[in-house]
Amino acid sequence: MNKQLQRMQELVDLLNKYGYEYYTLDKPSVTDQEYDRLMQELLNLEALYPNNILPDSPSQRVGGKVNEVFLKIKHKIPLLSLANVFTESDIIAFDNKIRSEEIKNPEYVCELKIDGLAVSLKYEKGLLKYAATRGDGIIGEDITDNVKTIKSIPLKLKKEIDIEVRGEIYVSKENFRKINEERIEKGLELFKNARNLASGTIRQLDTSVVAKRNLDAFIYHLPNPLDYGIKTHYEALEFMKQLGFVTNLNNKLVNGIDGILNYISEKTKERKDLPYDIDGVVIKLNNISDQMKLGSTVKYPKWATAYKFPPEEVITKLKDIIFTVGRTGQITPNAILEPVNVMGSTISKTTLHNEDYCREKDIRKGDYVTIIKAGDVIPRVESVKFERRTGLEEPFKMIEKCPICQAKLVKKDSNYYCTNPLCDRRHIEELIHFASRGAMDITGMGDRIIEDMYNLGFVKTIIDFYHLEKYKNDLMLLEGYGEKSVQNLLEEIEESKKKSLEKLLFALGIRHVGLKTATILSRKFINMDNLINATYNDLKDIPDIGEEISKSVIEYFKNYENLKLIEDLKKLGINMNYLGKVVDNQKIKNKSFVITGILNIKRDELKDLIITNGGKVIDSVSKKTDYLILGANPGSKYDKAIKLNITILNEEEILKMLKV
Repeated sequence: MNKQLQRMQELVDLLNKYGYEYYTLDKPSVTDQEYDRLMQELLNLEALYPNNILPDSPSQRVGGKVNEVFLKIKHKIPLLSLANVFTESDIIAFDNKIRSEEIKNPEYVCELKIDGLAVSLKYEKGLLKYAATRGDGIIGEDITDNVKTIKSIPLKLKKEIDIEVRGEIYVSKENFRKINEERIEKGLELFKNARNLASGTIRQLDTSVVAKRNLDAFIYHLPNPLDYGIKTHYEALEFMKQLGFVTNLNNKLVNGIDGILNYISEKTKERKDLPYDIDGVVIKLNNISDQMKLGSTVKYPKWATAYKFPPEEVITKLKDIIFTVGRTGQITPNAILEPVNVMGSTISKTTLHNEDYCREKDIRKGDYVTIIKAGDVIPRVESVKFERRTGLEEPFKMIEKCPICQAKLVKKDSNYYCTNPLCDRRHIEELIHFASRGAMDITGMGDRIIEDMYNLGFVKTIIDFYHLEKYKNDLMLLEGYGEKSVQNLLEEIEESKKKSLEKLLFALGIRHVGLKTATILSRKFINMDNLINATYNDLKDIPDIGEEISKSVIEYFKNYENLKLIEDLKKLGINMNYLGKVVDNQKIKNKSFVITGILNIKRDELKDLIITNGGKVIDSVSKKTDYLILGANPGSKYDKAIKLNITILNEEEILKMLKV
């Protein structure tokens, strides 16, 4: 080989190495200037020796070829799609089906469902031979020249191996924004979404157009893992990563249904912070032999499914506006909706907050409105579709009397309140709150049964819960309550006496005191008497308490009726002490932590340890975050923490700080 051709090979190897470090590992070892200099040297040599251009040369990524038509390629192994599920019960049914095939304690791999288009890549002796679309699953289109422009897809693997892999081609959110901004300047029609842009781009006949749009790709499937001695899907992902493919950092190995649901919950919250669009989560049985045992239908593998996120914003009709009374007497307008699925939940009713909210948005009975989930948890009416009004809609009108007791309402700040301290609905809501999950957590004491008990006179006050034994025979006459269920309910009520102080504080319904605040107060004062005797200054200087909460707590314990209630609860044997551990750990105290990735310690256990030591665990990374706890396969939180220069701790370091 002459010196020029030898140099061409050296440059190709170097540039591919630097490209892999930059696009796959995100750890460049040379400057852009140095890379560009080497690239220009290679292009000059290739211009002199065009017949000796190597198939894995990075020059092949810049495009310039115009195809006349896309040829057809038959997939050796069918490229199946996935069956979709939309609810938690669907996922549980999928898991049950797996277990019904005598697969005990199944492991799953959860992956983000990238909103792009599928691609199949074939390599021979480590060199890219062809790339094809899914097509109908049997026959796809040859898109090799366009795929060569995608820098995250290797032209040459780290091993001289024959292999076929599948993945997803996509456009990043940032790139999508830039492309549409350029089209605005040129007066061109905008792309509707990143998926359409990716799909349209990959089928461009001119590869130079494809190259300019900077497509990207993740690889997620090895069709024939047993040929390489691979026994699990997770091993296959690692194997493909070692060959030089980009796999998604959010892929996670989980155990059973709880692991799947926790992953979906976590990724639903992180979805908006990801640099690319996702439209769901893919769930795959990990063990390959179990996959083969289950097999496939004509269209779908039986060992995998795709959970699809519902639309983030949906439109439905607001059928009516009704008013409810809360435990503080606050009157709240509520929207009664045509039932609609919003992010996995069927929503038929949502709060309209108060009069100001309704008037600002001009919400009317009969309107079509958009519904979203605020923070992926609470559904709310986001906007009114004014263009769909017919003129028959009824403008919002605030009521003047309590809808339950007809007492006159008074307005405080932005809200209206029932002035009747004996209003039945207020008492029912107080009772429901006391027994609810997070408060005294009395299993079996749901909203309906409490309302029935109130109307029958069995329970009129909180104290009455603890005297229900005398109504045991009467309770058995209620619908759905036999001797066994009544006995279980009474045992649950007795068990509630042992709850820790923070549960009781939250259950009492002190204004502005949620469970988090109740826990802070309980850790600080240890028992109820200490809290009752605390001064305003004692309270307001506690981190995360402040003036408003302090005033509310002081006001509550000044009230004779409230103090009498606590004394009566004491006489019933209800615990008044904080049962959690109290640790004065100055390294943790008042610090905020975010957790990301897979850890050996259970995440809930780690959260409890941090809180016990006086720290806070929050969901998202911000400038106020003190530490990021980093596990294996971290998500986008890690990238954000690096940008914000947040201190990173591994599992060993945080456990050392916690003195575990």
